Amino acid sequence: MLLKKLELSGFKSFARKTEFEFATRTTAIVGPNGSGKSNIAESIRFVLGEQSMKSLRSKRGEDLIWNGTPGTPKLNRADVAITFDNTKRLLNVDYDEVEIRRTIYRDSASQYLINGSPVRLKDVFELLSGIHIGASSHHIISQGQADHILSASIKERRGMVEDALGLKVYQYKRLESERKLAKTRENIGQVEALRKEIAPHLKFLQKQMEKVEQAEKLREELKMLYREYLAREEMYLEHHNKRLQEKRGEPQQELHDLEKRIKNNEIKLQELTKGRGAHADLEVLDTTLRKLREEKDTHSRRIGRLEGMLSYAKKEQGGKKIGDTVSFNRNAVDAFIQKLESAVETALALNEVDGLKEALRSLRTSISHFWQKEVKGKEELQDYKTLEKELKTTEEAFKELSSEEAKIQEERARKARTLEEERGDERKFEHELFALRSRRSELLTRLELLRVDEEKLRGEAASLKETLREVGLWLGRDAISFDKTAYAFTPDEPRAKQEERKWKIERIKIKIEDIGGGDDIKKEYEEVASREEYLSRELLDLEKSADALAGLIEELSKKIDAEFKDGIQKINKEFQRLFVLMFGGGTAALKIVAPPPKKKKRLLDELESADVQSEEIPGDEVEEEEGVEITINLPSKKIRGLQALSGGERSLTSIALIFAITNVNPPPFLLLDETDAALDESNSRKFGNMIHELSEKTQFIIITHNRETMTRAGVLYGITSGSEGVSRVLSVKLEEAVGIAQ
Repeated sequence: MLLKKLELSGFKSFARKTEFEFATRTTAIVGPNGSGKSNIAESIRFVLGEQSMKSLRSKRGEDLIWNGTPGTPKLNRADVAITFDNTKRLLNVDYDEVEIRRTIYRDSASQYLINGSPVRLKDVFELLSGIHIGASSHHIISQGQADHILSASIKERRGMVEDALGLKVYQYKRLESERKLAKTRENIGQVEALRKEIAPHLKFLQKQMEKVEQAEKLREELKMLYREYLAREEMYLEHHNKRLQEKRGEPQQELHDLEKRIKNNEIKLQELTKGRGAHADLEVLDTTLRKLREEKDTHSRRIGRLEGMLSYAKKEQGGKKIGDTVSFNRNAVDAFIQKLESAVETALALNEVDGLKEALRSLRTSISHFWQKEVKGKEELQDYKTLEKELKTTEEAFKELSSEEAKIQEERARKARTLEEERGDERKFEHELFALRSRRSELLTRLELLRVDEEKLRGEAASLKETLREVGLWLGRDAISFDKTAYAFTPDEPRAKQEERKWKIERIKIKIEDIGGGDDIKKEYEEVASREEYLSRELLDLEKSADALAGLIEELSKKIDAEFKDGIQKINKEFQRLFVLMFGGGTAALKIVAPPPKKKKRLLDELESADVQSEEIPGDEVEEEEGVEITINLPSKKIRGLQALSGGERSLTSIALIFAITNVNPPPFLLLDETDAALDESNSRKFGNMIHELSEKTQFIIITHNRETMTRAGVLYGITSGSEGVSRVLSVKLEEAVGIAQ
């Protein structure tokens, strides 16, 4: 059993959530008129995608929604869900159970869900086509529509039969292929129009490309010239750079050595200059001598004074003072004069100023001593012994000072000699340092001249680098890829020769610029040519696609026709058997007939309802598809046409045909809404027997008042309607249903 469950909520009279489980091969739904039984059949039509409000006995979408009563308020939506068992994967989804749900709102908007996921109506149709459930609803026979297959046109009847035979999926594919073919032919026309549109411009661009090709040849020649020019320029720079480096090497090394020698001489000279501390030592010694001599002068004067005082003490007034005249002791005067002469002789014997100064200071000391002794000393006479002792002490101190003076004078003389020698070495280093510095200036001048040449070479190298960059950008990397060994380089080649090469390059560049727009034209030509090539390929692909679609349409048409004809034969076999069972004899058959030729215009109503745009299939006078006609011949009556049948006969004929179609290609379920209403007891039994037979192949849901039919059901659902018009459900099992039916 494929159909498992039906759930209604807010749909028409089913205001409350109601569930129907289909656990048996045959389920019967019974109830009084007006209880809402037929709403169940319409709910199944609704959830399977029915778009016709007329088929749902409504005018607007909101008519399908519970409209409310005083006791049960109206709802804003109606919801129907149907559940299928998919363990055999008859439906093309990977679920064991598939639920299709449709919700409609008061603004008539519908929402479709498959297992809870929102989908399009088209998706629902494609899913159901796998189990032969289509829009014609051959599997749902509503109340009063049992003989619709009899009253339908031959074209409508063919559609019902094709739908029942499961050919709808092929028809969808064929109609989709026809739509694609029409679109493809439209695209072919557009592509051809585009090719015609760009053809003149492409021809113009081809002429322009001839000039561009000429420019390309010049560019190739330019590349060759550039390669030679750049290679020679690079070799020139390498050669002269190497030569300058060689020229720089010797003076640089010499300068490096000179710098070391200059630094060493400067250090030595600095050390000698620091050695001039000997001169500072001389100044210290001179200062010491000066202080010693001053101290000696003091002692000398003291000695003279003491000697005078002692001499005076010995001779007891050796002279007299008369007025301004002073008398002196002769011996004292002689001694004084002798000292003076000795001091003068000593001074005259000296050749240096310092010695002369020292002699003069000694002379001055002697005079001072004489004066103090002979003139002043008489006033300062002391005790003789005391004076003698003091004189001895003073003379000893004088001798010590004289000894120290001699040592210092000797040290000074030695220092003076050393200083004179050092000054000689310093002058020698100064002369050598001057010579070294002069040579350094010469070398720096030579190196500066070399630096100027190097700077010039660097400028030329920078110019070469910029030229390489520009040429690489303009002519490509291959223009600056050259082999220097391919060109013989002469170091002494005049630069004018290289300038000639450069001038030749500039002339070719001017020619290329005069042609102008090469890149733009080439780009545009390539774009247009590429567009033409693409359109050509596209046209070829479209033509192949059109041929393939035409072949597919033909193949599908043949398949539909073959399976349709084969299906008709099988249906006729069952139709005849069931017709005889119903009427006790006679003949009944479906006959394929062709309508007269007329303008072909098919409106794809089914695809429109499935969100697929309807299109006209182009063509003039062509034949429509063949239709299906029903021929019958009742036993013991001369009735051959459907129009002459009574209501009961039409009902039996339609039931026989429906069951014949069902038997050939059983749908997953068959819903019959009071199809047996016009049958008498005998025919009801026959009807029940056929249901029992067919229930082995398909699942039956039967809305009925017929007791015989009720006895064939495994589960019986009873529908009642309360005072407010709300449909309610009561389920009864088979054994209970038999009792109710009896």
